[in-house]
Amino acid sequence: MTSAANQTIRPQFRDIDGLAIRFAESEDRSEHALLLNPWPESLFAFAPIWARLAERVRLVAIDLPGFGHSERRDELLSPRAMGDFVVRVADAFGLDNPHVVGPDVSTGAALFAAARNPGRLRSLVVGSGGASVPIQLGGALKDWVENPDLGHFRAMDPRQIVAAALAALERYQIPDPIREDYLSSYEGDRFVESMRYVRAYPTDLPILRDLLPDLRTPVQIIAGEHDSAVPPTNAEFLHQRLPNSKLDCLDAGHFTWEDAADEYAALVLDWWDGYSSLAERQGQSTS
Repeated sequence: MTSAANQTIRPQFRDIDGLAIRFAESEDRSEHALLLNPWPESLFAFAPIWARLAERVRLVAIDLPGFGHSERRDELLSPRAMGDFVVRVADAFGLDNPHVVGPDVSTGAALFAAARNPGRLRSLVVGSGGASVPIQLGGALKDWVENPDLGHFRAMDPRQIVAAALAALERYQIPDPIREDYLSSYEGDRFVESMRYVRAYPTDLPILRDLLPDLRTPVQIIAGEHDSAVPPTNAEFLHQRLPNSKLDCLDAGHFTWEDAADEYAALVLDWWDGYSSLAERQGQSTS
């Protein structure tokens, strides 16, 4: 692969644990990072930051099962179960002690993966995902989590639901092919079925809360200052409980990785450069 190939996300499919999982990767480097999709988007959400990150580490981006264009398995549609799958993905790609970038719904999966597999992941970048207990969400997302009637959503056009969610983007102009990728990702029953993941928050988030104080993996938390769907209180909740964490709030709404792509990429790169010193400082302070 040439360096030019890093400029473009080139999706492929791979069988992982019996599921067809869509992924993209950049050229090999000494360090690795696993990128987990936000929702209702896909691995193409990382397009604005892909080239910059790929200059530093080997990237492997995936659509989690049931999201984007990856095959679904119903029992994986919860943050706790998806966390176990994240580790299987790292194993499948031979990612030894990778960094993980998991914004939005991937926040819970990344944290569960690190908490239940100590030392397996080098560091995490999370944020813009539900974390607080009691749950603190807003807008349509609150309804998707709390509305007891899935039939209400089955009667709606999934492309319109996704388009309405993407309307919250403030600055990033989604290229037409990527917008179509997002819309087609959740056609048919795929959007309604993917909702089961966030509807597991009431069960899984209290479990995660209790795991956070013992999670030693360094965690960078990035949130949007005026995120109405996932208020920054969720990021603060994590930061207050995680022993090795750093919190940065950007001048953006929910979609920080796209609307504030330059700042987001800079934070991730700085984090990868400095996470080890943070871990060392935190280890010294608790010894």
